[in-house]
Amino acid sequence: MHTLLPTAIVGSLPKPPWLAEPETLWSPWKLQGDALVEGKQDALRIAVQEQRQRGIHIVSDGEQTRQHFVTTFIEHLSGVDFEQRETVRIRNRYDASVPTVVGAVSREKSVFVDDAKFLRQQTDQPIKWALPGPMTMIDTLYDRHYKSREKLAWEFATILNQEARELEAAGVDIIQFDEPAFNVFFDDVQDWGIAALERAAEGLRAETVVHICYGYGIQANTDWKKTLGSEWRQYEKSFPLLQRSTIDIISLESHHSHVPIDLIELIRGKKVMLGAIDVASDTIETPDEVADTLRKALEFVDADKLIPSTNCGMAPLPRAVAFEKLSALTAGADIVRDELSAAYSL
Repeated sequence: MHTLLPTAIVGSLPKPPWLAEPETLWSPWKLQGDALVEGKQDALRIAVQEQRQRGIHIVSDGEQTRQHFVTTFIEHLSGVDFEQRETVRIRNRYDASVPTVVGAVSREKSVFVDDAKFLRQQTDQPIKWALPGPMTMIDTLYDRHYKSREKLAWEFATILNQEARELEAAGVDIIQFDEPAFNVFFDDVQDWGIAALERAAEGLRAETVVHICYGYGIQANTDWKKTLGSEWRQYEKSFPLLQRSTIDIISLESHHSHVPIDLIELIRGKKVMLGAIDVASDTIETPDEVADTLRKALEFVDADKLIPSTNCGMAPLPRAVAFEKLSALTAGADIVRDELSAAYSL
């Protein structure tokens, strides 16, 4: 990855309307059996083509083969009963009916490795794959077996590490762990959250990312953000801990959020995947707006460590909007890259 300011997307892209209901989270599949397998691969191919065409450097699958960023992984594990459901509070924000942990959790076989191999065949560019982080996984379940958030998190961390090692062997260059729960459970983050995350990433040669967002796509998340005041300082709790962790890249929301940009100083030395595209709005950023967000960040992160990206996933957006936002991200990064090379050549 030798390009200055290589661009990336955090996670999802909208799925084609023939595969799943557009602009909907958890959208049910419209195909079944072999047609679904083929349809997912076709959608993944389109996602790769759109990213490449629009100048994205680090290519991902756009999460075309999964319904949800957490549960699709959990569905493949044993020890979790999806028929037995309980209502729990998710991220202290809203109630949801979730599956129950009824026994020891384990992974009988790889979950995403075949999809990752397929992604690897589509491009020679660096590829990134996202997995749910241990703390966010336990937050979407009712635990009847371990009766300890920490114990269950460690079990998940071990399982995630098995999956991550196989993804690396399949040719994945960057492995991302999604941990929105890091913006909520500050004591847990400090006590065992970072350690569990490091366990999930243990022994990997691939670069590792932790993505911490504020959530989007549902009313409960929007309402919660309204209570956070004019400055969102949640990152202040996790960033100093992550700065000392073994994780290589920290991914955060920036554009149109209320995150004070100087908080990035707290992760000085790490690579920063900076959200320069708002995923909660259909308005397409101008290249200048993107460039402006990146320039502000460059006061607190060295240019060779900045990865311009989206704030979060884009599944609920109209497809045309999401793809145009990718073009804006590229164009904005191009502006700043040109400015930097002009400055270097002086």
